[in-house]
Amino acid sequence: VQLQASGGGWVQAGASLRLSCAASGFTLTDYAMGWFRQAPGKEREFVAGLSRRGSDTAYADAVKGRFTISRDNTKNTVILQMNGLKPDDTAVYYCAAKSPAYWATPHIREYEYGYWGQGTQVTVSS
Repeated sequence: VQLQASGGGWVQAGASLRLSCAASGFTLTDYAMGWFRQAPGKEREFVAGLSRRGSDTAYADAVKGRFTISRDNTKNTVILQMNGLKPDDTAVYYCAAKSPAYWATPHIREYEYGYWGQGTQVTVSS
């Protein structure tokens, strides 16, 4: 199982970014997927989760209405679309995978995820 996150960068407040997490060695429908982030000096926190089914989602309150998690099965890739970015969104973003997982349940707890990507830096300036 390997996860490769990409798409981070430096943007101004209000801009959008699209993060991708390319999965290899497994099929996305067998795993629940999630995005987490870690800001400087802070603990890693949950951002968004996606069920194995691909249509059940969960979001942290701080990103609801601005971020969207989705999946492209043809590319075996999980996407985090981030709109209306704020300086508080500045962090290293990590994608994660969990198996076994229920079919229709997104997972929000960091300890539930057994596989992690290397992280991609997102910096939002005011």
